[in-house]
Amino acid sequence: MTDRDRVLEQGYAETRVRVRYAETDQMGVVYHANYLVWFEVGRVEMMRQLGLDYKDMERDEGALIAVVEATARYKAPARYDDELVIRTRLANVRASILRFKYEVLRVADETLLCEGETVHLVVGRDMRRRMLPERYIEQFGPLMLRMVKAEPS
Repeated sequence: MTDRDRVLEQGYAETRVRVRYAETDQMGVVYHANYLVWFEVGRVEMMRQLGLDYKDMERDEGALIAVVEATARYKAPARYDDELVIRTRLANVRASILRFKYEVLRVADETLLCEGETVHLVVGRDMRRRMLPERYIEQFGPLMLRMVKAEPS
C-alpha cells in the first residue's frame, strides 16, 4: 500500500517525532510552542504522503499557504525522549482556504497530548489571496470525498 493509499484509507497522515531535550522547559515538559512546529511537520508530511510537495507549490505555482489562525488544546505533557505521533487531517478545502486538524499522541501509551487546528489562506508572492493550484485541489479531492462519506447522515 502506498503512503497516499494509506492516507486516503485512514483519513489522516501520521508522522513520528521524538522529543529533543532542547524542546523542553526547566520542568522537563515540552514547551507549548513546539506543538505548532509539530503541526507544521505533520502538515508538510501529509502533503508529501499525498504525492504533493509544498516547496514545488511555492516554486512552480507561486502559491504559498499562510497561517491565519492556529489553536491548540493541551491535554497532557510530553517529556524529553517521548516518541510522538502527529495525526494530520484535512478538515476543509475551499478555493483559497485550507483547514487542517491535528492530534499529537505519545506512542508508548497512546495518550492524547494535544489537539489543534490551523487555517491557511492561499496567497501569491505578493501576499494577495489566490486560488489553490488545480493540481492540489485534484489531489485533496479524494480525501475530502472520503470525509463526506464518513460523516453520519
